[in-house]
Amino acid sequence: MASKSQVSRFLSTLAIAGCLASGFTPVVLAQGLPGLTIFSGVARENQLGYRLDFNGRPGFIDRYRLRIPRRKMDAAVSEIRITYPQTYRGSFDTRRIQVKVNGNVVEIEQPTWDRENREIMIYPREPIPADTRVEIVLSNVRNPDNGGTHYFNVQVQSPGAVPLMRYLGTWIISIGNS
Repeated sequence: MASKSQVSRFLSTLAIAGCLASGFTPVVLAQGLPGLTIFSGVARENQLGYRLDFNGRPGFIDRYRLRIPRRKMDAAVSEIRITYPQTYRGSFDTRRIQVKVNGNVVEIEQPTWDRENREIMIYPREPIPADTRVEIVLSNVRNPDNGGTHYFNVQVQSPGAVPLMRYLGTWIISIGNS
């Protein structure tokens, strides 16, 4: 049986090792995925993954990687529309928007940013096939000066006779909350 002093020494060594280990953790420059979101008002199956490459610092330039999983892409897509709340006061560079399908960049028409209606419209040159992973990359984004949580919604239109937009999900993006 270990003596009281041996147990005390072991616990002290363990505490010091823990402090040293936590002091040398690498800095992560990307914020991402919504993680566990409680009381968001968005059903879990409608919450989409994302990553902010430069950690979502208020007032700074960032790159948003907005992901749409394969399971949500149940039909081909000819238009992507992203809407965001009135509380989001950042800015977007439409010349720096990309769409990746299964990791490959696809050609798009010049995206449109309607500031008044708070939406970004993206038109792929060819319809995006169903059952594919999509990532929308918004580069050179100026984060709003005020931090907060902002709900970005995505709707898509499928090619064909009925030009109706349908909701795919919501990215719950946190600025300055890391």
